[in-house]
Amino acid sequence: MSRAARLLDLIQCLRRHRRPVTAAALAEELQVSVRTLYRDIQTLISQGAPIQGEAGIGYVLRPGFLLPPLMFGDDEIEALVLGVRMVMRDGDPALARAAQDVLAKVVGVLPADLRDRVDATGLLAAPVASAGLAHLGEMRGAIRSERKVAIAYQDGAGRQSERVVWPLALGFFEQVRVLVAWCELRGDFRSFRTDRIASLVVQDDAYPARRRTLLRQWRARENVAEPS
Repeated sequence: MSRAARLLDLIQCLRRHRRPVTAAALAEELQVSVRTLYRDIQTLISQGAPIQGEAGIGYVLRPGFLLPPLMFGDDEIEALVLGVRMVMRDGDPALARAAQDVLAKVVGVLPADLRDRVDATGLLAAPVASAGLAHLGEMRGAIRSERKVAIAYQDGAGRQSERVVWPLALGFFEQVRVLVAWCELRGDFRSFRTDRIASLVVQDDAYPARRRTLLRQWRARENVAEPS
């Protein structure tokens, strides 16, 4: 691995850690010696990278640091393109367009050789029979704004109900989409298949708790790991 590539990897390692991480841990992750790691840290600092910390305590990259030249390895290119293609396949029309726009923006600032590799990526998102796309855009908006929604829902046994729920997250499975929410009718967390939601109206009222807090409680109860 070239030194330039190693420095880019070091930046990425620091970005993944929200708290100070020791030189020993970084060196192990990058498979270099601690001595080399210290030299690379100093090189990045001298080139303007906002890295804080010191030997024996740990290092952290201050938020907001951007690398002007956008560089990706082969695995990163494949992950990016496949992820975008899956969002274009599984998302609602607005989300699919946004994914396409993201890829276009990234490709627009890549060096020519990397642009060619994006075009040549051989990973495809195979079509699936997905359902429940009708209200996804409204659900995403309600999740972002932490607004209550009123839904007409039919469960697996065909029972119909009117509910007011606090939308927390959307789960994208291979053939169904699932809304995770706090249900006022049940006074508890519930999951709703979006293809069984007959109607959905976003309310003016915000729900009386922070979505992040509620989502953390749901993850703890369901033993769902926090995203890295």
